[in-house]
Amino acid sequence: MEPVPGLDLTTPPFDLLDASSREQLQRAVDMGFYPAKTRLIEAGKPSAHVYVLCKGHVHALDPTVGGERRFADYAAGDLFGSFAVIAGRARHTYVAGEDLLCFLIPAATFQQLLANNPRFAAYFSEGLTAKRHLAATQHQGSELNQLMLTRVRDAQLAPLAQVPGRTSIIAASARLKADRIDCLLVCDGPEPGIVTRTDLLEALTLKGYAVDAPISLLASRPVISVRSDEVLFQALVTMTERHIERVVVRSGEHYVGSLGMAEVLAHYASTSHLISLRLARANSLHEIAQAAQGMTELVRTLHAQGAKMSYLTELVSALNRRVMAKIFQFVVPAHLRQHVCLLVLGSEGRREQILKTDQDNALVLADDLDWPGIDAAVAHFSATLAEVGYPPCPGKVMVSNPHWRMRQCDWQRRIAGWQSDASGDGMLDLAIALDARPLAGNADLFVPVKHALLGIGRDDIALRQLARATLDFSTPLTLFGKVRGDARGTDLKKGAVFPIVHGLRTLALRHRISHNNSFDRAQALIDAGALSRELGRDLQQALAVFMRLRLGQQLADLSAGQPASNFVDVRILRRLDRELLRDALGVVNAFKDHIRETFALRE
Repeated sequence: MEPVPGLDLTTPPFDLLDASSREQLQRAVDMGFYPAKTRLIEAGKPSAHVYVLCKGHVHALDPTVGGERRFADYAAGDLFGSFAVIAGRARHTYVAGEDLLCFLIPAATFQQLLANNPRFAAYFSEGLTAKRHLAATQHQGSELNQLMLTRVRDAQLAPLAQVPGRTSIIAASARLKADRIDCLLVCDGPEPGIVTRTDLLEALTLKGYAVDAPISLLASRPVISVRSDEVLFQALVTMTERHIERVVVRSGEHYVGSLGMAEVLAHYASTSHLISLRLARANSLHEIAQAAQGMTELVRTLHAQGAKMSYLTELVSALNRRVMAKIFQFVVPAHLRQHVCLLVLGSEGRREQILKTDQDNALVLADDLDWPGIDAAVAHFSATLAEVGYPPCPGKVMVSNPHWRMRQCDWQRRIAGWQSDASGDGMLDLAIALDARPLAGNADLFVPVKHALLGIGRDDIALRQLARATLDFSTPLTLFGKVRGDARGTDLKKGAVFPIVHGLRTLALRHRISHNNSFDRAQALIDAGALSRELGRDLQQALAVFMRLRLGQQLADLSAGQPASNFVDVRILRRLDRELLRDALGVVNAFKDHIRETFALRE
């Protein structure tokens, strides 16, 4: 018989123990052999040990009327029995599926390890949240990790001087020089404004203002600010999205300083800022394409260093917005831009697109718009996006398709038609439109369209039909807790991401929540009492797990010269990632049950 290796304390969750606790565990751990069909732990009863499987597999069973139902299977390397030790009673019954060899951790030792190691305890008490954080932080670079932990208040904030609006340009310039600062907070009304060094320079050199003119004429409102307790990365996202170099920092109701790109870059040399600068300076479609080329490498770097998925998607969305808005300016004549509104849909509309996937966009046109050249312009827009790296949508959800290019009144009629005819195609179009977000042109044109979309939330029949699509794709999880796939791998888009995204979209519509982003929708539903805090939190964590694993596979596909796909090869994942994936798919099943109950759906 081959020698049994020792318990590996370098893998999760044992790598969360301090050195003395690892020594304690190594001294206390024992080994046990159990024949097939041995009942190791009974549901509802405590356990004398926490088990780590060395060889063989175990069935977890749930009691049912007249018998037991198989809940999940555990294989070599898996740990079970921790809940029975922590809570004093097991959730499931555990039975040996074949002859077993197990490491045995005495219950008293395990309890002591929990008491002495908070991170180890969090792994078991917080479940999916703690595991996801651990997986995301393993192997990440210390520089980006520091950025993710750094708060705005910890950065080197510039002092913020407040001056009255009657202050002259020359006096303001002198104040900037004396205080060695780059902006002034202008206080001359209910809401303050801001004036930067660049504003003063342009007022004198380009706009012809006199040196004694009051700076209230130059103040920008509203003031773009960030909270002092926000992470520094969020400030970077805000500056990138708003096309600005500096934001004001608030602590409660008070302004405490300003933060510029220079201060952010003191913590992290951001490729995103370089892309933003190149986009701002782009004077041709070719230069836009060149600037956008760096986005995939930016994503690759941030993903490799463990960037939080919600931050990464926001940053990429901000850059995508810059690219598409810049192309829009080149394609749509200036005198027509106030008469059209460019919408982004799908993952870009939700601010969840990471890599350049297919185009999903639409146009809202003013009712009185007369634009004979619109067909050529929108065809040029779609073709240019394709050249920059955003491939055409296979379903033709693009402005070049008249079906997604309508006058404002026609949009409202179309939405009413979706509501009255809850057919498959109509519900598909509605689902796509619910994620619409204005990106360029006149955003006011979208306001009545958005109101009409939210109005469908009062129609129970339409909502039930919409919700039914959440159940269209089976979760790639077997009855026995194994992740299912085929030769291509496991499709995380259909079986994992879509049910969460679409279920949250439908619940948000029901409760008239206007957020587009899935993470924001989940939080708003929690706040509204429409989701339990536990399920809402788990949904956000599960979605982040799916997005991270899918992105990792897509980047590997691109490196291999293959198109990015939605299939993940579970066999090559780290053990912790496989465990995370299994837990996250369990959350999907729980959410589907919630949708069934909420909308009274039958299979």
